[in-house]
Amino acid sequence: MKIEVRYFTKSGNTEKLATAVASAAGVGALPVSEGLTGHADILFLGSSVYAGKPAAEISEFIRKNASNIGRIVVFGSSASGKSSFGKIKELAGSVGIEVEPEYFHCPGHFLWMHRNRPDAGDLNEITGFAKKMIAAD
Repeated sequence: MKIEVRYFTKSGNTEKLATAVASAAGVGALPVSEGLTGHADILFLGSSVYAGKPAAEISEFIRKNASNIGRIVVFGSSASGKSSFGKIKELAGSVGIEVEPEYFHCPGHFLWMHRNRPDAGDLNEITGFAKKMIAAD
């Protein structure tokens, strides 16, 4: 089973989560600017919410790499409390990609909100989540 981790971040919050997921999976975490070089059975895809939706880079990555994605597991953070899960699921579904119904989301630091998040507790939680998703496959 091949596992890949990709993320988009502006503030570094989602990168912290991606690094924890990658460590749990025994792979590297790369930004979505790095396309997939082969088929990924499980793609952990991380994004925050920008103006109510994932960044355009996430949509572009899914479209460009659709034929190499088996199943997407969504994770992310945001200051607003909104998750990118619904929009990513909708986009992935439109190109025939299955999205795991369980996802990980936590607060992300922005300006004065959610200082120091994601924190050690969030990183511990996402590590457990990633291991669970891998074991379920």
